[in-house]
This record gives sequence, structure tokens and C-alpha cells, in this order.
Amino acid sequence: MTIRTSEGRPKTKTITIEQIASPARREEGQRQTLIGLGLDKMRRRKTLENSDSIWGAICKVRHMVRVVEDAKPARKAG
Repeated sequence: MTIRTSEGRPKTKTITIEQIASPARREEGQRQTLIGLGLDKMRRRKTLENSDSIWGAICKVRHMVRVVEDAKPARKAG
């Protein structure tokens, strides 16, 4: 899922984000924003509250994170 969609933000109470890029050679403020979101290494995932302040931080570092859609495994019949 992209951060900005035509439908807007996810309607769930929590969102899961994943760090997909390194903060190396980036501004110090962006590194601190990642740390504030709880991300400090590549491929780390963090589940956070779906609030305006969190979305502001995500938009600040949107080139380094992605919103993960939690796909629940399908149950087998039988």
C-alpha cells in the first residue's frame, strides 16, 4: 500500500510500517524521525497508533518507509 492513496489513510486503529531505506547520507532530522518511529535498522517493522502525529512523521520520511498491509493467512476448510 502506498502512503497516499485515493481512498486516504487506512481506517484501522493501528498501522504497520517497515523501514526500506537507510538513513545514511540523509539529514539528521530524518534519522531522528526514524528513531522516533521506532525504526533503526533495515526491514524492521513497527506497529503504531493511526494518528495525525504518526502520519506527519511518516510523510517526513516517506521515501524510507512503507506502510505494510497485514495479510492474514487464509484458513483451510476441513
